Amino acid sequence: MARKADRLAAAMTPVLGDPLPVRIRAWDGSEAGPPDAPALVFRDRRALRRLLWRPGKLGLARAWVAGELDVDGDLFDALERLAGFVDEHDATRSWHRDARRALATMRDRQTMSALREMVLLAGGPGFPPAPPPEENRRRRGTRHSVRRDRAAISHHYDVGNDFYALLLGPSMVYSCAYWNGPDGGLGTLEDAQAAKLDLVCRKLDLREGDRLLDVGCGWGSMALHAARHYGARAVGVTISAEQAALARERVAHAGLSDRVDIRIQDYREITDGPYDAICSIGMAEHVGSARYRQYAETLYGLLEPGGRLLNHQISRRPMPDEKAYRLDEFIDRYVFPDGELTPLGTTVKLIEDTGFEIRHVEALREHYGPTLRAWVRNLETHWAEAIALVTPGRARVWRLYLAASALAFERNRIGVDQVLAKRDATGQPE
Repeated sequence: MARKADRLAAAMTPVLGDPLPVRIRAWDGSEAGPPDAPALVFRDRRALRRLLWRPGKLGLARAWVAGELDVDGDLFDALERLAGFVDEHDATRSWHRDARRALATMRDRQTMSALREMVLLAGGPGFPPAPPPEENRRRRGTRHSVRRDRAAISHHYDVGNDFYALLLGPSMVYSCAYWNGPDGGLGTLEDAQAAKLDLVCRKLDLREGDRLLDVGCGWGSMALHAARHYGARAVGVTISAEQAALARERVAHAGLSDRVDIRIQDYREITDGPYDAICSIGMAEHVGSARYRQYAETLYGLLEPGGRLLNHQISRRPMPDEKAYRLDEFIDRYVFPDGELTPLGTTVKLIEDTGFEIRHVEALREHYGPTLRAWVRNLETHWAEAIALVTPGRARVWRLYLAASALAFERNRIGVDQVLAKRDATGQPE
């Protein structure tokens, strides 16, 4: 009998490429493939069934989250080597559809042979394995309604403040840092996050006594920085109960309860304007394209005439046919349910159409790679603590999502931008 790894490598070569970009290690301990490459470890044959039923990113992700698939070696290197397979496979295809198509050419017959071998190694196709419990599958209500948004935010953020403290470090800032050098080689993560918060305050031209609204305030770091260093009176809103609880503790510990108010409140529920300045850092990705005009109009209405908005948001590359855009299945199911990315040009136009004057746009894409890599290092350093605080599956979701996201920013697949806008001083859009 051939070793499992040899058979598995032969079956996966037509899919992953010849020569294999990674080593293959099977559940019997056997290995095949380049010895100097990271190993794709199949700990259980169930991983093959997941790939047969859902080829591409979602099948790989489910096997990874379930602990049936792992990487021995540098995770970033492995993801780089597997990028072609992940990007080129349509995640809606299943093994039997592939098999039906594998009839016309020799290359397709090779694919058919590889699929047969994978089916044999998997012990038969069986039924589709149940997704790991960390997958968010049941959603109620209209997308981006207040109720559904609360559930989506809770899935991502209410996984434990202690877990996020391990991941983010003392700054407790969960957005792109601002490094002294584009490679992140200068300064610490905490220094870079403080520099980002200060950058936002300077762009907003915050002054002593200014009233600042921080939409999606997270654990309160921006509101605390603005109050401590600029004398602002800050209101931070979040719809994560766990974030709000820790943010309030941090405010009280800093002795700034008279200057910082943390609320559990949706941006659509804020009625106590006007504010001198508003910042929204890493929150607008949750708004959704159908609600974005409402989001921009709401913030416009909450500003004083002449007030400033700083919108810090992840963007994606434009598509030839924007109607073809689909949410990333792994991100949507495991990380940010209902999250949506838009091109920078679309975001700027929507903000401008509301009546804002666009004053400045800055791309920070090169700064997000080192930020994400720092978070991955934190997670890997505290791995045993992390899986004790959440679940092994949840920790594996975060490790994969952070590493893959770092590569996406570094390859210019996605970006992150700060848009500074100003409400017309007369109080009326032109």
